[in-house]
Amino acid sequence: RRRKRGRSTGGDELHAGGREGAAMRWLRRMSGGRLNGLRRLGAAEEEQVVLSSAAQQQAQNVKQSPKQLQDSFGRQHTYLRISLTERCNLRCMYCMPEEGIELSPSEKLLTAAEIERVTRVFLSHGINKVRLTGGEPLVRKDFDYIMERMGALKRNPEYNLRNIAITTNGISLKRKLNDLVSAGLTAVNISLDTLVPAKFELITRRLGHERVLEAIDASLDANFGPVKINCVLMRGVNDDELIDFCRLTEKKNIDMRFIEYMPFDGNKWSNKKFVSYAEAMERITGEFGKVDKAFDERNDTSKHYRIPGFQGRIGFITSMSNHFCGTCNRLRLTADGNLKVCLFGSAEVSLRDIMRDGGTDEDLSEVIAAAVYKKHFALGGNQDMFEIASHKNRPMITIGG
Repeated sequence: RRRKRGRSTGGDELHAGGREGAAMRWLRRMSGGRLNGLRRLGAAEEEQVVLSSAAQQQAQNVKQSPKQLQDSFGRQHTYLRISLTERCNLRCMYCMPEEGIELSPSEKLLTAAEIERVTRVFLSHGINKVRLTGGEPLVRKDFDYIMERMGALKRNPEYNLRNIAITTNGISLKRKLNDLVSAGLTAVNISLDTLVPAKFELITRRLGHERVLEAIDASLDANFGPVKINCVLMRGVNDDELIDFCRLTEKKNIDMRFIEYMPFDGNKWSNKKFVSYAEAMERITGEFGKVDKAFDERNDTSKHYRIPGFQGRIGFITSMSNHFCGTCNRLRLTADGNLKVCLFGSAEVSLRDIMRDGGTDEDLSEVIAAAVYKKHFALGGNQDMFEIASHKNRPMITIGG
């Protein structure tokens, strides 16, 4: 199948064989007009292209397989994040609105069979890493079964699924960990935003701090390699613990990742709470002196460093102050079955409805490829964190962490 490629400020669409198929009609109908046509690069985006020109040139020089998911900027997408549920047993202030959210009815969520089916379609397009998220993925009643099916896909020689990861708050992880490893789990990210038990209750509006620490130790014992701990830095909330978090990496194989505070619906984002990567690094070097730059994979979201003499690493996810969109390889599937090609974009298309309306795997493939092709270069088409904050998007808990 050949695709006609081009940029337009209007609404150019992909065509397959010169005709518009049922899949393309689904794409327009399901997106509700939110999948905009490709637009020209702004000055900031052009600078990003220049900064990553070698990578872009390499992508252009390689003959692409028709199955690979590539956007109009030559980025290959090999990483799928699947949200299994909108439910969570914590109520973190940056993720869940204080008043809670209206949960999607259970019949609107993807079933285990639908998750497996759509995952197979993505794998046929070259996806090689899957991360299960939420909400809190471990609260889903059939999570163990879904994990078993993912493990079966990883063992299937038809696909190239190398990594199955989860992002979890750790509350229920310790007792499930051995079974998850046996099923095929290869990596764990654990969210922890404070080392102070009383503050944990303030941030999460729930108890459970000790259970998260136990989950971290259990994950280290499971020998995954580095255990990633995610911490959202918020001024006046937990930024005073920055150095203490860094010290966790002294004797343990931990990737301590500091995430810049990002705006989502209902999380009361304010730039007054925002702590930038540059500010955090200044504080860290003020305490420890020079830190060594560690190796980053091409598609890493984190900028890694190592404090001399420490076993683990620290890292910074700088989505707001120094974005890494130029090497983005990630796609997201929400619990209610919508494909989001960018965390910060409002454009979505319902893969659930295509399946339930009798669509074929080929229909799914065509819609997925078209949506990926139309992906904006950076930040979902927004210029900066202030523009993101001004636009409607889902609460983080309904997107998937």
